[in-house]
Amino acid sequence: MCRSIKTLRPPYAETVTGEDMRAAALQYVRKISGFRQPAAHNAEAFDRAVEAVTAATEELLGSLEVRGG
Repeated sequence: MCRSIKTLRPPYAETVTGEDMRAAALQYVRKISGFRQPAAHNAEAFDRAVEAVTAATEELLGSLEVRGG
């Protein structure tokens, strides 16, 4: 994976917006699929994947406990 991925959880990030999570999901889907912009016939699948990864990210960050912070 790309080394420039922004950390989205405390103690490294004070706040995480929906936009931050979607941007991270988009970066992940682009990396995995190999497409920066999908062809029209793949756009729906690409968009669904971004939304699913965004939802999984939100669930994960909402469930994490940071100790000692």
